[in-house]
Amino acid sequence: MRILDRIDSPRALKRLSAAQSEQLCKEIRELIINITAANGGHLASSLGAVELTVALHSVFDAPKDKIIWDVGHQAYAHKILTGRRDNFATLRTKGGVAPFPRRAESDFDAFGAGHASTSVSAALGFALARDLNGEKHNVVAVIGDGALTGGEAFEALNNAGGMKKKLIVVLNDNEMSIAKNVGALSGYLNKLHIAFQYGQAKRDAVELIKNIPKFGGKALKTAAEIKDGAKSLISIGGLFEQLGFKTIGPIDGHNLELLKEVFADAKKMAEPVLIHVHTKKGKGYRPAQNAPEVFHGVGKFDAATGKLAPKSNIKTYTAVFGETLAELAEKDENIVAITAAMPGGTGLKLFAEKFPNRFFDVGIAEEHALTMAAALAAAGKKPVAAIYSTFAQRAYDQIIHDVCLQNLPVVIALDRAGIVGEDGPTHHGVFDLSYLRHIPNMNILAPKDENELRQMLAAAFEKSLPTAIRYPRGAGLGVAIEEISPLDWGKAEVLRQGDYVSLLAVGSMTQLALKAADILAERGIDAEVVNVRFVKPLDEECLRRVAQKKLVVTIEENVLAGGFGSAAAEFFADANLRVPLLRFGVPDKFIEHGAKGELLELCGLTAENIAALTEEKYKHE
Repeated sequence: MRILDRIDSPRALKRLSAAQSEQLCKEIRELIINITAANGGHLASSLGAVELTVALHSVFDAPKDKIIWDVGHQAYAHKILTGRRDNFATLRTKGGVAPFPRRAESDFDAFGAGHASTSVSAALGFALARDLNGEKHNVVAVIGDGALTGGEAFEALNNAGGMKKKLIVVLNDNEMSIAKNVGALSGYLNKLHIAFQYGQAKRDAVELIKNIPKFGGKALKTAAEIKDGAKSLISIGGLFEQLGFKTIGPIDGHNLELLKEVFADAKKMAEPVLIHVHTKKGKGYRPAQNAPEVFHGVGKFDAATGKLAPKSNIKTYTAVFGETLAELAEKDENIVAITAAMPGGTGLKLFAEKFPNRFFDVGIAEEHALTMAAALAAAGKKPVAAIYSTFAQRAYDQIIHDVCLQNLPVVIALDRAGIVGEDGPTHHGVFDLSYLRHIPNMNILAPKDENELRQMLAAAFEKSLPTAIRYPRGAGLGVAIEEISPLDWGKAEVLRQGDYVSLLAVGSMTQLALKAADILAERGIDAEVVNVRFVKPLDEECLRRVAQKKLVVTIEENVLAGGFGSAAAEFFADANLRVPLLRFGVPDKFIEHGAKGELLELCGLTAENIAALTEEKYKHE
């Protein structure tokens, strides 16, 4: 029987011997690898945090003690140890174990996660509530070095250190976020790694000298008197101590017994403590160790070999975006590209290779990325900020205040717009039309396919206005990639003629609308299909024309509240055009994780449902 099978709660960890704890870590890794191979998920970061997780739950008494995970990429071992082992095979499937910590799923998930740099802020909130209530439990925030590049993390560290509250921050430093870390902070932590390695080498040398017969003691005394130029690197005081934290480390994040000892000591401290733990992303699984970026967020793969499941031969929207941007940049030296720690995920690797001096990875700092982009535009450059839709939410004020208020020509490439599937509600990009549409000077485009994305990107540079282009995750439609040609700015495109009903589709929903029109035609209803293309500016001429139909239907992969359907309704009302309107989109609730097709069906975004409800309303008009 596996040791893991006997662990029904974290309390059981306290009874394990050192050898049993080490074996448990191996069993946890095996389970994580096998389930992630079947379901996909965040593998490398979770493998790197296994010993850290076991040590935390061995020393602290959760859920009374609060363990708060940043982002949550590394929380699989935590889930397995806190009552979700038997259901772990359902990870990331509809109705199954959530991909990130989630309060509704378990009392052990003290605070929900999914976006970076929030854990220290949350931990301070829990510590303040504890003290106000006169309670005595511990509060631990676990934050990665990648998440530490986010501004909120430093705001929280500054506040927490100044308040001198009892609080433990564990810096899980694996030298990566999703891609290789960038910036001055990364360089600072690298110096601490050198200090760690120096200290370890020095300890090893002392033991070696001690064991040399006759000369050991004398040589050791002489060595102790030698001034060592690297000595000052041993202390990590500096930055974090200046912020008010007692600092410990760096320590080996895979030395289970050392971790337990350090955590036990930290529990006794009444001041803020930061423990710097050095781990290896992908630890224990060679394919993930060798390619941590590939195995950060991975689809299905063969657990025995690490071979990834074959991908579609059709290029993704992301790839077409990256190739088009590089093509345009060949002709225009003013084009520059910005990413927030996602060069691979946003398709900018090709651009970075071709134009390294015009590529800027700012780390997990979307707010900074947008303001920097605005300044680049003000200085005459043509910046593209490539950011996932869900992460662009973090820079909302900068989009308003720094880009649109100054009417600066920044192109925001919103990857992963719409339902993204298994990563769930923290990652669905279903709010961007709503939170961007009401901003003055903003233009919003959505391509029907990957070829149209090319044309839109070129048109955005030509128009030189604040512009967001939103496009979905995954493979395109496999259409022919054409040479770039002028796009009629602000104009919709009629794809199919129809006399009675007009289906107005936004971006990814265009193919769905065409299928719904086929179904309606079989039922004797002649439906027009319009590729909206521009959510802002609206094609008012098109809307006036379709208002003459018996029924207008809007279809979007965005929340209904404030989306394109709302824009159409507002236009019809303001223009005093009375037309029956049926809106399809994401309902007013957070959509859970699961396969994308399942989730679209949950939202009513299927050709069959659109056709059925359109037919029903049409017959009642």
